Amino acid sequence: MDTAPKQTGFAPGRLQRISDHINRNYIEPGKIPGCQVLVARHGLVSYFESFGQMDLERSKPLQDDTIFRIYSMTKPITSVALMQLYEKGYFQLNDPVHRVIPSWRGLQVHVSGEGEDMQVRSPDRPVTFRHVLNHSAGLGYGGTRHPVDRMYRHARLRDPDSSLSEFVEALGRIPLHYEPGTRWMYSYATDVCGYLVEALSGQPFDEYLREHILDPLGMKDTDFHVSADKLDRFAANYQRNASKELTLIDDPGQSSYAAPPKFLSGGGGLTGTTADYLRFCEMLRRGGELDGERILGPRTIRLMARNHLPEGRDLTQMAIGAFSETANEGVGFGLGFAVTLDEVAAGTLGSGDYYWGGAASTIFWVDPKEDLVVIFMTQLMPSATFNFRGQLKSLVYSALID
Repeated sequence: MDTAPKQTGFAPGRLQRISDHINRNYIEPGKIPGCQVLVARHGLVSYFESFGQMDLERSKPLQDDTIFRIYSMTKPITSVALMQLYEKGYFQLNDPVHRVIPSWRGLQVHVSGEGEDMQVRSPDRPVTFRHVLNHSAGLGYGGTRHPVDRMYRHARLRDPDSSLSEFVEALGRIPLHYEPGTRWMYSYATDVCGYLVEALSGQPFDEYLREHILDPLGMKDTDFHVSADKLDRFAANYQRNASKELTLIDDPGQSSYAAPPKFLSGGGGLTGTTADYLRFCEMLRRGGELDGERILGPRTIRLMARNHLPEGRDLTQMAIGAFSETANEGVGFGLGFAVTLDEVAAGTLGSGDYYWGGAASTIFWVDPKEDLVVIFMTQLMPSATFNFRGQLKSLVYSALID
């Protein structure tokens, strides 16, 4: 990719501090296998570098076209897909989801207890499309000791052999964690959005994404699986063991991603390249259009990137649960993205940016004020291991002089 730091308002040489930082702190000490960093401004790539290896066991260097598991960076793509149907008049944000999932009319809210002693009640309001787009529906991810999460684990939600319709029916038989719209909890909500795309459009979810987002944007390497002819470009996935050594957890040659899945996870199922995700981010930065392909209207993009938490609150006032892809201070949540509301409270630059990340430590953000896109790709789980976002923000924004 061509790079143009001077033309895009970066001080000469300062973006190279990213390379120094990544090599010194992560590649040379062996904290991560490899990574990619891309910085683009005004539609021009200002910095793009690949570091380290994509597969330690096979000693394969990380290439510019390496394919990564993007996990929860699937969520913004799914949210854009659902908002395309919003633009076509299929629903309004405050419409109840049970219009499309009739069994959800009977949803209950957990009050106390568990098992046979569990007390539930009917919610004061139904789960709406807004709630599932911004994780305030009362759903969870099954990762805590809460009685509802225990029910999630027992139900084996998001089973690889389940369809999206089977998933939402099973989810609807489990009580909500809280009254819809009153709290924020990272959750299966975007998988529900994937089902809603499928149900409203009448197309299988993967076919809808291919026809309406991936092909129009030229995202040729983004899919729910990695085809045989591309497996040599698929990175291995790692975690750090108790001795802080990298341990292989998903070998590309034996990965479940080598075959098309039955469960099409709108919350975390896609794989893709940095170049592909840049095209998605560039569409967002340009107000919904790229190379003559209109994906969304600019006003819809602006609506999605606004804080939709009640009364303008941030996540410190709304969030429950121990896991997320964002810090809470000074951060709101829109329709598929976190949003930086206050640089002082967040302790980071980039007020007004919107962003998300993935379980293998991938991240991106789009900053409309600075006309900026940043993408970071690696394959290290869990995502909370290192604060790549905060470090990259310091390096990138301090290099801007225009």
